[in-house]
Amino acid sequence: MRAVRLLLLVLGVAAAAYGGWLLRPHLDTTLPWLIGGPVLHDLLVAPLVGLVGLALGRLVTNRLRRAWITAGLMASATLLLIAVPLLWRPSSAPPNPGLPDRDYPLGLTAGLAVLWAVVAIVLLVDAIVSHRDPARRSEQPSDHTERRSPHV
Repeated sequence: MRAVRLLLLVLGVAAAAYGGWLLRPHLDTTLPWLIGGPVLHDLLVAPLVGLVGLALGRLVTNRLRRAWITAGLMASATLLLIAVPLLWRPSSAPPNPGLPDRDYPLGLTAGLAVLWAVVAIVLLVDAIVSHRDPARRSEQPSDHTERRSPHV
């Protein structure tokens, strides 16, 4: 097993070195992205996600609702992350005559609207069901106020 791990390590280092060698002529354009991405994430995205998660945990106590809102936020972030290159600058490749031109901002807006419409419908149905069944409302304690046995 040790020999297999050593072989995989050598192959991984060789592949990384070859990738670095191929990247060398393009460092002037890729280095800002390679450094800027993690810095932007650590300084902006991670604290923002932490604050949103903290606020969401305190404001929404129903676990099902919190799960759907979290899923909507994660899907929105994924859509926005995928759309950034398309919104940032036009394609560097020549246009493909077989494909129609796309309105990327409109597509992103439509995708986000459909996503949040689905989340809103699920939340509305959950609110109606929990309003009709009072026992269901009280069966889901908040994560912050866990019920403990008096014998603990």
